[in-house]
Amino acid sequence: MRKQECVAMLLAGGQGSRLGGLTRIRAKPAVSFCGKYRIIDFTLSNCLNSHINTVGVLIQYKPFLLNSYIGLGSAWDLDNPYGGLHILPPFQGEKEGSWYNGTANAVYQNYEFIDYYDPEYVIILSGDHVYKMDYTRMLKFHKEKNSDVTIATIKVPWEEASRFGILSVDEDARITEFSEKPAHPKNNLASMGVYVFNWSILKQALIVDAGDPQSQNDFGKNIIPQQLKQAKRVYAYEFQGYWRDVGTIESYYQANMESLREGHFLTIFDPKFRIFSNEEILPPHFVGSTAQIENSLVCNGCIVHGKVSNSIIAPGVFVGKNVEIRDSILLPCVKIHDKSLIYKTIVGENAEIMRHCIIGAGKQSTSDQDGITVVEDNHVIDEGSVIKAGKNV
Repeated sequence: MRKQECVAMLLAGGQGSRLGGLTRIRAKPAVSFCGKYRIIDFTLSNCLNSHINTVGVLIQYKPFLLNSYIGLGSAWDLDNPYGGLHILPPFQGEKEGSWYNGTANAVYQNYEFIDYYDPEYVIILSGDHVYKMDYTRMLKFHKEKNSDVTIATIKVPWEEASRFGILSVDEDARITEFSEKPAHPKNNLASMGVYVFNWSILKQALIVDAGDPQSQNDFGKNIIPQQLKQAKRVYAYEFQGYWRDVGTIESYYQANMESLREGHFLTIFDPKFRIFSNEEILPPHFVGSTAQIENSLVCNGCIVHGKVSNSIIAPGVFVGKNVEIRDSILLPCVKIHDKSLIYKTIVGENAEIMRHCIIGAGKQSTSDQDGITVVEDNHVIDEGSVIKAGKNV
């Protein structure tokens, strides 16, 4: 047994079906974000910056690419002998064994891992959110309130409130009501899916939940309401920084585009709270004599001959001559050949767009993707193709 004050359990097994072709072959936390990063980099970096050195990563859907990317956790300084990073896939035990059946069940199946470190506190995290957060401040709040459970919260736009767990609190920040993804939310104070539990409280709650055949084994739907019903001390820690759930094409696109704004949360060059990644080592990017680049991020290994404006160009991308890239996100190792035009499009990893193509053309879509065109990973667009705005190919 190696005693730790706090152990982090990072839920990284979601299918991410709302991201369509971007998660066809990879788990959502492994999707490229803001050029050089993967979505999971933010949560892992938060752990590093919060001095949490024992992290269990619960992986289920399409685990290979995410597992390979995380490795031993050395990119986030989590390859240490006093705790470290541990990949925790579903396994077959003596009595039972199955796929993780909900977020709470995933943690329940790994309670022996937590017990090994005998922590006072367990922090539950998600691998598909983009934010910078010092968890030690939340843990301090948890202790000051003598809380059993603390939920990180943030105000979200009213039109998005039904996507989240919505809370009501009293004047002392104690949660009085919790509703998971309500059709008609009473307010817009939303759960971030970040929870601090006293381990003794969480362990008992997981055991009870596992024995309930009617439970969906979910933190938001079952564990949190159960704690409130039992009159446990459940508090809301209101986070003041930037946070985005990038679970849809629209939210993923907007979060990437927001990173191009001056003074944005990402503050890539801020040495006080860095975001680390296990980025492949590539040569410097090359900007040709015919290239024009404006308000864009261009990563290592790129070769750019065309015009790029208000866009994110991930590592290893090739942009040919007389190409125009506007308001778009090109994921790693994309190839855009000569005289093609790309507008408001997310181009998946290793995709290739041949000469004389127009992607994202025509009248803007009125769908929930708001005219964002998506080209799936590894897809090849034939020469001369015209793809209308809002299409998925």
